[in-house]
Amino acid sequence: MARNVHRSPVMADVAKVAGVSHQTVSRVLNDHPNVRRETRERVLAAIEGLGYRRNSTARALVTRRTNTLGVVAFDTTLYGPASTLYAIERAAREAGYFVSIVSLRELTRDDLSEALDHLARQQVDGLVVIVPQSAIAVALADMPQPVPVVTVEGDAGVGLPVVNVDQRKGGALVTEHLLRLGHRTVWHVSGPQDWLESQARIQGWRETLEAAGAPVPEPMYGDWSPRSGYRCGQILAGVPDLTAVFVANDQMALGVVRALHEARMRVPDDVSVVGFDDVPESEFFTPPLTTVAQDFAEVGRKAIELLLDALDGEHADGAANGSPPRPATPPVNIVVRPHLVVRRSSGPPRSR
Repeated sequence: MARNVHRSPVMADVAKVAGVSHQTVSRVLNDHPNVRRETRERVLAAIEGLGYRRNSTARALVTRRTNTLGVVAFDTTLYGPASTLYAIERAAREAGYFVSIVSLRELTRDDLSEALDHLARQQVDGLVVIVPQSAIAVALADMPQPVPVVTVEGDAGVGLPVVNVDQRKGGALVTEHLLRLGHRTVWHVSGPQDWLESQARIQGWRETLEAAGAPVPEPMYGDWSPRSGYRCGQILAGVPDLTAVFVANDQMALGVVRALHEARMRVPDDVSVVGFDDVPESEFFTPPLTTVAQDFAEVGRKAIELLLDALDGEHADGAANGSPPRPATPPVNIVVRPHLVVRRSSGPPRSR
């Protein structure tokens, strides 16, 4: 006795139920304009009624698209890169794309090349690369790019489209806030020297001090961890007349506050401390931390919009059938503004 094996519906089943040809179903699936509205609605109703799901491999052969985007990220144990990655993935899914992610612990040219090769083998339609270091941004620009590429937190000078938070503005916002409170100068605990975000935040901090005619202390460098902030805080506790510190991320700020507390220096009565990133825990620090918030969701949306625009442009060029190529245009640089979140860790300097 033969078993009744249930099979998934195929395109021929849809055509039969809708009373149309196999080619008409294909045109509807490919969103072809030359299909009457009532016919399109009948086919779509048959698709829904049968629960038909199109074979992704067959679709890719027709459209040359897999509806998958590749993302290369670095050190997603950190709040900023992890939040950026989540925002990109969410924006891609809202746009109807799957995401294939390669997260690198060490970001070298060889690691980047291997990641790009891996994603190319998956036939992704386009790439978003989170590029925190200038040398890697240059390396990426030099590599072959068979699909459109958008960088996030990259270097706008290397010739690739980029979406950035205005880190320089963020550093300036913190410094202006502390100077307005009456502090004579602001010390700075930076992130690693080779990170583009560190360099931009230092630039905003330094330029603001110089414009105000305030002394510019030599910055101290951490590695984004609370432990490195703690070590810098131990040194800062011995600085005469220290009244304000700008720390390049909230985790390091936590370490600075701990070191100052152990040195019997109160925040903000003796020293104001301001961080960067506005991690969810920052409002529960003791005291709640003044910090700079980055709109990671907007960064993700803009990155995916930019990549999909590039894909649409590539598709239009490919459909031109030999027409002259579009004139070259400068790569797009989208800047997302940060904003200052004022809490209780910053205040006027105490009178001495």
